[in-house]
Amino acid sequence: MGRVLRSCMQSILKLANSVIGMAGLAMILYSAWLIRVWQREIGELPFDEDSDFPPPWFIYTFLGLGVAFSVITCSGHIAAESVNGCCLYLYMVFVVLLLMLEAAITFDVFINRDWEKDFPKDPSGSFEQFKNFIRSNFEMCKWIGLSLVSVQGLSLLLAMILKALGPHQYYDSDDEYTSDRVPLLKNAPPPYIDHGYGHGPNNDAWIRVSDKTNR
Repeated sequence: MGRVLRSCMQSILKLANSVIGMAGLAMILYSAWLIRVWQREIGELPFDEDSDFPPPWFIYTFLGLGVAFSVITCSGHIAAESVNGCCLYLYMVFVVLLLMLEAAITFDVFINRDWEKDFPKDPSGSFEQFKNFIRSNFEMCKWIGLSLVSVQGLSLLLAMILKALGPHQYYDSDDEYTSDRVPLLKNAPPPYIDHGYGHGPNNDAWIRVSDKTNR
């Protein structure tokens, strides 16, 4: 029963991580499109150190978040199949840090009226376009954000359940196999002692016959 429950938790955790991975992949693709737009308009890559323009921090941020989501997804799949708790602990730390970052940004946006001043000016204009898109599609973006946060919370809960269940059942101990080995030991033939006169269990009978003939 414990093995079936653990297998179900592993499958659900992998499914939740796949949702996070798809979000990370979408962020990376969007960042790649922004980089392409920047290169077409400016004539150089945004990562060029010799550029006269300030770095487009919005592109960096979105690309970094996409990579972070992808790393969390990979660590979640590894932690789901791991037999020790180190990978699960590391995965839970990643998810908690991500949730704390999202909570801090959300708190700043809803509490601070001048939250836009906390961010530097984006020379690419992508930040303004992103804000306008969210304002025009607020309901859809709100439900997407809530769904993503819910999936992250579910992943954290599943990781905690897997940690509480412990390692795989066949790694716990060898007690469950003792009952299978005992009948074989009981039905096994008794061992014999080789006295150096030959090989096999009939050596004693052969020695007695040899003594009688010698007499």
